Amino acid sequence: MTGLIIALHVIICILLIIIILIQAGRGGGLVESFSQVESIFGTRTNSFLTRTTTTLAILFFITCILLALISARQSRSLMRNLRPQAEPAEATTNIPSSSNSPDASQVQR
Repeated sequence: MTGLIIALHVIICILLIIIILIQAGRGGGLVESFSQVESIFGTRTNSFLTRTTTTLAILFFITCILLALISARQSRSLMRNLRPQAEPAEATTNIPSSSNSPDASQVQR
């Protein structure tokens, strides 16, 4: 399921990039370079490209949200596979008992 959504998301991204670059903006866009594109869609090229951009943008956001939800549900703890230690860390350290510890007078030399 995730692979299908990722593939659909990539296709939508590529189509969205192409449609946006084809549109004539203030700089003219790629439509000026490729004058045949306007003749493909006829006189309603502007409205077709606008509707297509809107549809692809909505699909882009839907696939983004779906991928985020799937990712959140599949997340696992990094600590999940670690085995618990047999003894706590405090028990493994060697702390001298009070009967074996030197007096303060013996420590100071």
